[in-house]
Amino acid sequence: MKKIEVKLEGISAVKDFVTVVNDYKIEVDLVVGRYLIDAKSIMGVLSLDLSQPLTVQIHSDDCSELLERLDRFMVK
Repeated sequence: MKKIEVKLEGISAVKDFVTVVNDYKIEVDLVVGRYLIDAKSIMGVLSLDLSQPLTVQIHSDDCSELLERLDRFMVK
């Protein structure tokens, strides 16, 4: 499993993020505090507090292409 921090600023960023994640059969979750949301659910992502960074859990070790596509959302 890989973990990264992302920042989704605005509805268009959420839409783009969910679109990228849905292109893969890998299970991906977003974690904020005690909440765990399916990252492929736009309604689930929009229910989170987007003012703070979100932890992305990618349930695969073979996800380099996905990580490259998510790079623009990553907190560095």
